Amino acid sequence: MPELPEVETIVRTLRPRVVGSRILEARYLSPLAAGHQPEWMAAQLAGRAIVDLRRAGKFLVFELDQGFLSVHLRMTGKLLFDAVPGPFARAVLSLDAGTLVFDDVRQFGRFLWSPALPSNVERLGPEPFELQPSEFALRLRARRGHVKPLLLNQQFLGGLGNIYVDEALFRAAIHPLAVASRVSTRRAQLLHASVVEVLSEAIAAGGSSISDYVDAEGRAGSFQRFHRVYGREGEPCLQCGKPIHRIVVGQRGTHFCPACQKR
Repeated sequence: MPELPEVETIVRTLRPRVVGSRILEARYLSPLAAGHQPEWMAAQLAGRAIVDLRRAGKFLVFELDQGFLSVHLRMTGKLLFDAVPGPFARAVLSLDAGTLVFDDVRQFGRFLWSPALPSNVERLGPEPFELQPSEFALRLRARRGHVKPLLLNQQFLGGLGNIYVDEALFRAAIHPLAVASRVSTRRAQLLHASVVEVLSEAIAAGGSSISDYVDAEGRAGSFQRFHRVYGREGEPCLQCGKPIHRIVVGQRGTHFCPACQKR
């Protein structure tokens, strides 16, 4: 699933191309992408001007002159600018500046208009870049659950997913099953710094392309080449040489070094 760095890369690619343009026509090729309201959604989007485009967690939020278009890519969604719609195109916006294609092989993504900012966007937790280390530590230590599922909770912190939680926990030397309330303030602040660091590096590399992700121009990211634990089960740890382990935490595959990340 595209996470914060991938969605941010798409936003940065698209913003200069679509902001200020007008939607001439909207077509839904799948009712799922439209929340089973394809004709109504298409009618609401037609004629609208795109005032701004921003990221909120893992959502792309298009601010229109009337309402909002929120896009969640989920597992296999792509937003492609001036691409020819292929067999997995689920929605197409014809703009006066070009064409925007929402492509989604597995059809888990959503491409939805709403008159106000959707509640699932409003409920997102703070952005990692906007949260002070001291505040992050207080929020973390107030929770009793395991640290990995907590970091994946979008109402606790917006935008993090499986890849970057594993990578940040490794950099902070924190075991994914550590209890959040037992993480010291110093280590919690180190974890916040690790989150910000790995997200910043991933954005600079255009995100991680592991399966389907590409940016709005069809370009793959390169940060997968710099993963230290994610996807490296059985390979030697880059710090200590011990094999990277994989366990399941909160129904998510989780990669860590048992020597460097002790509970």
